[in-house]
Amino acid sequence: MTKTNPGNFFEDFRVGQIIRHATPRTVTEGDRAAYGSLYPTRFAVPSSAEFAASVGLAPAPVEDLVAFHIAFGKTVPDVSLNAVANLGYAECRFHRPVVPGDTIATQSEVIGLKQNSNGRTGVVYVRSTATNQRDEVVLDWARWVMVHKRDPEAPAPETVVPELAAAVEAEDLVIPEGLDFTTYDFEAAGEPHRFDDYEVGEKIDHVDGVTLTDPEHMLATRLWQNTAKVHFNTEARPDGSRLVYGGHVISLARALSFNGLANAQLIAAINAGAHVAPALAGDTVYAWSEVLDKAETSAPGVGALRLRLVATKGRDESMTLRGDDAKYAAGVLLDLDIWALVPR
Repeated sequence: MTKTNPGNFFEDFRVGQIIRHATPRTVTEGDRAAYGSLYPTRFAVPSSAEFAASVGLAPAPVEDLVAFHIAFGKTVPDVSLNAVANLGYAECRFHRPVVPGDTIATQSEVIGLKQNSNGRTGVVYVRSTATNQRDEVVLDWARWVMVHKRDPEAPAPETVVPELAAAVEAEDLVIPEGLDFTTYDFEAAGEPHRFDDYEVGEKIDHVDGVTLTDPEHMLATRLWQNTAKVHFNTEARPDGSRLVYGGHVISLARALSFNGLANAQLIAAINAGAHVAPALAGDTVYAWSEVLDKAETSAPGVGALRLRLVATKGRDESMTLRGDDAKYAAGVLLDLDIWALVPR
């Protein structure tokens, strides 16, 4: 019997299956530094311990997406090692900020299965929960991924497609304990724009772009211990290219959104997300946002903006998401729907 892990194929999953993912990972200040070297992030809360303390967060948390990448990476060997593509996210809530010294572990439950008509692949739906060393939930989310079958002749399982909410309700957002924006330093944060300066339907072109390189996105997959073969092994795809990890594009888009949304300091939820098209080294990523909704919160001085964050290959000054045929416009790489916390 082989001692190596070939990863799970579609027929290895069953609805209700619980998977406890290996290798809990401790977050360090090195993760903060590495994240900043990979992505042009400038948000004040994870950048400045003094700023974080001034809004009630001490010790200073790392970027929300550091926790997401680490927790997501834990699931890859068991859920998506044999994936064709990660298809989407839903119902992701950030329950508490992660600080250096926290150890993150992840567990998943299979909540749906659907074999594709070609008989060679299927879609696996999982709900994953990440906890810290005190067994407190850090974040949880649902995602669905297309996975190869080991044997195309293996019988299809009963189709189960879970019902997932289109968005996390504003009243269900978890606000970090102690967060207080009443004495928020707009000058230190980098922009004067607050909750009331944004209107539903407003679009913001974030202007700046970042060109993808193989070394950077491969470093990211290793940093987050994401072992999906298509990200670093040129033999995993017929064309010999390495697909850029979708989370790498998410973090680039989030970092680029600073220009126009510098005060969207914390991500409270990811309502939905779709990796619309593959990204490869040499592509230049731009981003734009649309304000979808606004909500008050119970925290002093804190409001919530629901934002569509779109990453594109090449800059689209028209900020077009879909064409007249309702299909995504050419160049769209990522369509991400998030709630972010901003000063009122």
